[in-house]
Amino acid sequence: MPVLHSTKNLQVVEPPTATREGVGVFEYTDNYTVFHYGRMPDLIPGKGEAICRMAVFNFTMLEKAGVRTHFRRFIAPNRIEFTLARLPDPAARPLTPDSGNYLIPLQVLFRNELPAGSSVHRRLTTGDLTPAAIGLRAIPAVGEKLEQPLIEYATTREDVNRFITPSEAQRLAGLDDGQFQSLREITVKVNEVLTGHAAGLGLSHCDGKAEYLVASNEELVLADSPGTPDESRLMFNGVHCGKQVLRDWYVDNGHEIPVSRLIANGVPRNQWPKPAPLPLEFPLVMADLYRSLSETWTGERLWNAPDLSAAVQAVAGLSSR
Repeated sequence: MPVLHSTKNLQVVEPPTATREGVGVFEYTDNYTVFHYGRMPDLIPGKGEAICRMAVFNFTMLEKAGVRTHFRRFIAPNRIEFTLARLPDPAARPLTPDSGNYLIPLQVLFRNELPAGSSVHRRLTTGDLTPAAIGLRAIPAVGEKLEQPLIEYATTREDVNRFITPSEAQRLAGLDDGQFQSLREITVKVNEVLTGHAAGLGLSHCDGKAEYLVASNEELVLADSPGTPDESRLMFNGVHCGKQVLRDWYVDNGHEIPVSRLIANGVPRNQWPKPAPLPLEFPLVMADLYRSLSETWTGERLWNAPDLSAAVQAVAGLSSR
């Protein structure tokens, strides 16, 4: 079944219980999402397999670095089997450290650079964030590199995710002080591994996010698909290698879907405006980008994709029209 606001389909193989993790299968599709709208009208051929193979590579790399993940096995060409945790309702009963076997309703975000498109710039402009709150003395320039990674927290179970304070994040996650500190430390390590791999390939790993589950033994386990272009902002030669390209096209051409305003005004989802389709050449150029990025990242040569320099040049050409 499709996962709301996700590009992955979920199959439950073994349902989780209060005392035992289950088993699930993610199918990575050729869909993309922007603006919290959900799946957009176009498909990008081969995107699902390209991202799935990156996810498998990253899980393997992170496991070797000592990070426990929910990954179990790769099911070629575009599925993974993973450890499935319960999805609790935080409103029904506050989570506690001994709740065990649940998906934490939280994103942990890490930022290394602040390129165009980073929400930090918007939040600083609106006053929702101050430079001091992110360890800076002044408003950062577009593209500024941070001396230390910035760690932030956001919700995942709301219509539109919102940034929250560390204390609210700890309460929402149901973690004790030691677990919450571990959550941050694991995230820092995940960021270091992914950023180091990107740098070795000439890529900038500007920011990303991680999600976690709490296993039945109360151990933190990395979930989702960190380091893929659906979860991280990757750039090559100053060009975005992911959905920021698509988001920018919608904004630049006046087709942005104002999801936050629609929700605030109580507009039913079935009355939301339909997204405009992409120009005909866009999905094919993006398909080359995703395949080229995947081949560069994993070292696998599967599609005879253009090299990454050529792929991002083609994307830059689209964006300049």
